[in-house]
Amino acid sequence: MNNLDIGDTCLLTTDYFLAPDGKQYRAVFGTIKGVFDDKDTLGIRTNAKSTNWYVEIGNMTIAGCQIKYAVKVTKDKVNFNGKIHEESWGNGTHVTFNRASLIYDADEE
Repeated sequence: MNNLDIGDTCLLTTDYFLAPDGKQYRAVFGTIKGVFDDKDTLGIRTNAKSTNWYVEIGNMTIAGCQIKYAVKVTKDKVNFNGKIHEESWGNGTHVTFNRASLIYDADEE
């Protein structure tokens, strides 16, 4: 079994989230900086209905309960330039558009 260690680069698939760039993503690529409990991350102890561990990856912190899969991978194996076709409905309007990958690069400065 291949464990993920501090300093490894990996791809974490998640529920949808808003990244620091203001866009919505389904996965994050980056260097694992640590795994922390709620007290270290939030400064408080959460109750049993909240997650109590967090992963710091690149410039983000993700709640453990949001992580679906974790894969050790190098950046050259991740496609950040894919084209995703999306559709949106609202106010009686149907819009289709293309956007970049649903993978956020948390190591990008």
